[in-house]
This record gives sequence, C-alpha cells and structure tokens, in this order.
Amino acid sequence: MLTTMYVPGAPDWLDLGSPDTDASAAFYSAALGWEYRSAGPEAGGYGFFRQDGKTVAGLGPLTEEGARPSWTVYFHTPDADATAKAVEQAGGRVRVAPSDVFTYGRMAAFTDPTGADFAVWQPGDTGGMEAVAVPGSLSWVELYTTDAAAAKAFYDSVFSWQTRDVQMGPELTYTVLRPLGTGEESDHGGLMQLPQENIDAGSTPEWHPYFEVADCDAAVARAAGAGAVVVIPAMDVPGIGRIAMFIDPVGAVFAVIKSAGPGG
Repeated sequence: MLTTMYVPGAPDWLDLGSPDTDASAAFYSAALGWEYRSAGPEAGGYGFFRQDGKTVAGLGPLTEEGARPSWTVYFHTPDADATAKAVEQAGGRVRVAPSDVFTYGRMAAFTDPTGADFAVWQPGDTGGMEAVAVPGSLSWVELYTTDAAAAKAFYDSVFSWQTRDVQMGPELTYTVLRPLGTGEESDHGGLMQLPQENIDAGSTPEWHPYFEVADCDAAVARAAGAGAVVVIPAMDVPGIGRIAMFIDPVGAVFAVIKSAGPGG
C-alpha cells in the first residue's frame, strides 16, 4: 500500500502530459472530482490536481518531440544523477537529463529497454504527492510490457525492487513490486507481460496509474459520461478489489480501483 512516507523506489509523483490541458482538467474534475490549480505563469502551463485540499497529481502540456498523451509515474530517488547513470548502464535511455525544478526538487525522465517511459523525483521543497491510497488519489501503478523478464532485470538493476510472482491464470504471471527493505504492506505496483494478441493489436509498453475510488461502478459511469473510453469494464479481482480501466479523452490510459483492503 502506498504511503506519503516516501522511500527510494516508491512512487512519489505523477503527472499527465496532455495536448489540451484545459480539456484534461475539465475531464478529471468531472471523472474524479479533482480541482485544478495552475502553478503560475513561470511554470510553462504546468499545474496541480488537488483532492480535498491536497495535491494528488500534476498536469502539463506535451513538451517532448513526438510525445504521446500519457500519465508519467515518478519514483523516489535520493540522487537523480546516480539513477540516470544506472538507467544507462542497465540498457535504458535518458529522455530528459536530471534537472532542478525551481527549489521543489530534481527530476529526470527515462525509457526502459522495452519502451516504457517513467521518471524519477528527488525531493527538495516538495516531497511528492500529498495524499495517496485514499479516494481520489494514486493507489497503485502498473507496467504493461512486451518483455517481462527484461523489464524485471532492468528495474531490479535501477531500483533493487523486491518482487514476487502471482499466478493470475494458466498463462498469466503478475509480478508484484515493492521498495527494497520493506514488507508486503509496502507493495506499490505490478508488472505483467502483454498478451501477444494485445501486441498484435498495437499495444505498446507503458506505465499507468490506478486511482482509488469509493465506488468503482459509479466512477465508470462518471468517466464514460465525461468522454472516456472504457477499456476494461468494472470487474472484481479476488482479494484485490473492483477495478476498471479507461482511455481518457486525450488518449492517456488510467484505471480506478475500489480496494478490498486498506484505502478502499
């Protein structure tokens, strides 16, 4: 379970790159009840999503050449420059070199060897998201990959995550992730191989967030009503909770969960 007591390797920030930030702000306000607040004219169009007065995510315009609308997951690092070197040594690519974001912190963005984008956040004045694992905030992160073995080896080299494999069916292995030196109560995400039929249909490696909701079915109705495409209708996952997945109106993938345990 995510907490705001961020440790190395844990998700500590999240933002949406959008070609239409006004439309994205309006959609997530309707779908999740968020309030959007601009970071000011010096922030280049970046701003923050807030829930009950706490910052839960960021929103900004697409800035990289060829970038697609997507949610970017940031993982905590005590040293963004060292992480960038580790990424390169493990076969990943540095898309955005480590740089300071005013006095808030230091960030860098990468692509793993299978093609999935992610980032890191080295806290300065801003430690990370102010709320997680409560309705309206990040509850889980998940990687869909075309090569689960390569992805596991890469992230082990970069973050030293602890992992455990769970059989979700005769042909599906789900790898649960958590920071080094923590127990199962600190699980923060999962990794799974994309089925061949999904790859043939055009699916590509990507990280996506799950947002905690009080009622999954109601969240599906709100998101669909606000213009999202429902990719996975509300369904129960035994021992986990009730989930659904969407493509938002600008093309970014996200999911919601009504957790069976703490946070739901």
